[in-house]
Amino acid sequence: MKNFNLVLGTVLIAAGLTSCKDEAKETAEHNVDHYVVFVDSVNGLDAAERAANWAAIDAEYQARVAEADAAMATLKDDEAAKKRIEESKAKYDGVKMQAENEAKAKMEAEAAAKAGNPMADKLFGPGNVVGNDMTFSWVNKDNILSVYQKFYETFDSEKDEYSRQDLDKVKAWYEALDARKNTVEKEGLSTSDNNKIAGIKLKFAPKFRWERLTAKGEENKEAKEKADK
Repeated sequence: MKNFNLVLGTVLIAAGLTSCKDEAKETAEHNVDHYVVFVDSVNGLDAAERAANWAAIDAEYQARVAEADAAMATLKDDEAAKKRIEESKAKYDGVKMQAENEAKAKMEAEAAAKAGNPMADKLFGPGNVVGNDMTFSWVNKDNILSVYQKFYETFDSEKDEYSRQDLDKVKAWYEALDARKNTVEKEGLSTSDNNKIAGIKLKFAPKFRWERLTAKGEENKEAKEKADK
């Protein structure tokens, strides 16, 4: 009986050890799954949402990847699990680079907007941010006429000081303002204001064409003088 009990005890201990090993393996597999799913979910986020929450996302990632790396101590012979982790790490590195570039671009845009653009400030008024996207979201049916008026009056008074590069900017801003006008018209722009804007555009167009033409001539003249030296 004593020998039987000894054998039985040994069997029970072995079964317990096997159970512990199975449980550890199962936990490790779950941690790998959680890691892979987390990276996929980050990859699927909207870029703006990802950028806005990047600090929290990266903190959670560090915890998940630590669990996944620890899991490989248990799953060291599982090549499939190892491959999944490596692929997810590569995917996350790509997402991280994109998020960091987006954050950098946003910071640079905000810094540029804060610093202002002297030329744009004159044409549109200080504080009326043009921005790199040139959406003119601050322009509405109530102020668009005054925006056109200030733009034209400033251009008319300073046109002789503009370089060709300056005129390229004026052209881009003017076209973007016109694009905004198309939206504002649908939002209730009055017929009176619309007609006045049309009058401003009729005055602006020939003056701008002349300035572009003469600026190009001056540019060619300067280039020729440099070449002759």
